[in-house]
Amino acid sequence: MKAMSNVDIFTISDELNNLLTGARVDKSFQPSKDIVVMRFHVAGTGRVDLVMQCGSRIHTSKYPLENPTNPPTFPMLLRKRVKGAHVESVTQHNFDRVVEIKVKKDKYYTIVVELFDKGNIILLDEDNNIILPLKRKHWSTRDISSKKEYIFPEERGINPIKVSEDEFKNIFIQNESDVVRTLAVNGFGSLYAEEIIQRANKYAQIDKNTQNNDLTEEQISALYKSLKELFDILKNEEYKPQIVKDGRREDVLPLDLVKYEGFEKTYYENFNEACDEFYSKRVNNDIKDIKKKAWNKKVNKFEKRLRLQEETLDNFNKTIETSQHKGELIYSNYTGIENLINVVNSAISKEYSFKEIGKILKKAKKDGMDEAQIFESIDKMGVLTLNIDNTSILIDPKLSIPENAESYYEKAKKAKKKTKGALIAIENTKKQLEEIKSKKELAMENISIPKKREKKNLKWYEKLRWFVTSDNTLVVGGRDAGTNEAIVKKYLDNNDIYLHADIHGASSTAIKLEGKSLNDTILKESGEFAASFSSAWSKGFTTQDVFWVHPDQVSKTPEAGEFLAKGSFVIRGNRNFIRSARVKIAIGIVNYEGKRIMAGPVDALEAHCENYVVLKPGYTKKEAIAKKILHKINEEDLITLDDIIRVLPSGKCDIDEEYHQRKKYEQN
Repeated sequence: MKAMSNVDIFTISDELNNLLTGARVDKSFQPSKDIVVMRFHVAGTGRVDLVMQCGSRIHTSKYPLENPTNPPTFPMLLRKRVKGAHVESVTQHNFDRVVEIKVKKDKYYTIVVELFDKGNIILLDEDNNIILPLKRKHWSTRDISSKKEYIFPEERGINPIKVSEDEFKNIFIQNESDVVRTLAVNGFGSLYAEEIIQRANKYAQIDKNTQNNDLTEEQISALYKSLKELFDILKNEEYKPQIVKDGRREDVLPLDLVKYEGFEKTYYENFNEACDEFYSKRVNNDIKDIKKKAWNKKVNKFEKRLRLQEETLDNFNKTIETSQHKGELIYSNYTGIENLINVVNSAISKEYSFKEIGKILKKAKKDGMDEAQIFESIDKMGVLTLNIDNTSILIDPKLSIPENAESYYEKAKKAKKKTKGALIAIENTKKQLEEIKSKKELAMENISIPKKREKKNLKWYEKLRWFVTSDNTLVVGGRDAGTNEAIVKKYLDNNDIYLHADIHGASSTAIKLEGKSLNDTILKESGEFAASFSSAWSKGFTTQDVFWVHPDQVSKTPEAGEFLAKGSFVIRGNRNFIRSARVKIAIGIVNYEGKRIMAGPVDALEAHCENYVVLKPGYTKKEAIAKKILHKINEEDLITLDDIIRVLPSGKCDIDEEYHQRKKYEQN
């Protein structure tokens, strides 16, 4: 993957500084061993994800990466130390491939992103000491380890923003090389080195391979003028972020280059967006390939096991066949074998050695003796090897003919017994192989390249919790203290109904009747909604009492001497109760003022869509359950994982498999 150049980093850090200064740091993640994502909340913009990949890139991204279930140590430490901090600045260090993100919480912290070589990401304290690096590294001049003072890499190259003409000339005087190499090794890389030379040709002809000591004053001045013109564009923030293409070649740039004239160009609003398009899809494909290899390794393990088991079974069957055949051959050649055994035993009784017996039998075979024709050899233990009908058979002269045959039949019996165990093992392995293949297939579907996260124009009720009853009545609820306050002050009209679960920690809920009459269906479904989006869910309750009142009974004025927290209200007068409202919701895509995701009572989802998932309080984390829901309901690719997480209740969930099995049975 193309690593960002010093010029790219200059542009990115300038844009990030303008965007993130004052932003609040949210969570941090580590999708892979060398990628860390920091999430920020930017006033007026909302969520901004910053992707940092060691040695390669840093930019904001709208392509969410899949995060591990259990966060590694480094992002957990970032969450502990800097979550809730505010960004002070984002800067490039000395026009080098190093970015510093300074934040302030209880004290100052710095996140250093090294983008040279294999790179690193390091958290520093206010005294510039290392709290924790993503990777521990040690050189003779630098030690990147916890509690060590952080030392920046040795300064090298030209800072084009600050360099004077005399300093620039000295670079060529001090280096015995050619022009293009001198510029390249001084921080510009081959691309910008050639660009500076091409632009300088407007003022003086310069071949890029010209040796430094052959350069004239006019040529060096032309190079300096070209350098300043090029970087004045960046200094003045006159960026033209773009991705250029020409056949197989593709690059991302912050400005127009002479070198890429004639290339197909796609321009972007900012360089962060261009880098996001250029890098993110490649990285997601890389991650998918890595995970595919990991799954293939698991599949290969079972395939190898199955292959060995099938080979073993095949060997058992061969043993059965050959052993039975050898036993039969012994009986069918009974007389000849018996005569040979008698000859051998007679020689043994005369104290002939087995070696001598072997020589005698070979001579007898050669001389045409009938009994000796089946003889092949005799070993040092006296066991004979005979060849009958091109089949090699071992015969022990100390045993009778039936005993020798029985040894082969017994071998066949043992192999036959083993085949039963082998068949069971093969069936088990086949089942395991099918299971792992199914898991791989599902996992690869879930790892599909994520959609770009676009900021959606939400309807007013989508900023709250909401659902539409089975008879099309809109019900809205608060998401937090601020929106609970808004439900009563902004959205609760005189003819509406106010609901609240009879438990501490619940949404303020409003039934928007809009001239309709209140009925049992609306109350039942709204009661389930209010019960489910309360602390009853996280406590694992299956039912919860809910009360409802008229708007004029809801007041923000406390009793004398009392105080009401934000989002809290006083209820005056009689309360009407919905007893044992069910704590259960369903999630699906409904067509209500356009297609959108809705979470609400099961009856409401049954009425408005065919494909939905029913949830109950459980033990599965939101991210895991959201992936399952996305796979089940996102048939038209309308929603993202974040959309589902946003509408889930507070607390862990499980899919109500019993409900879905019953529905499936009823439909059949």
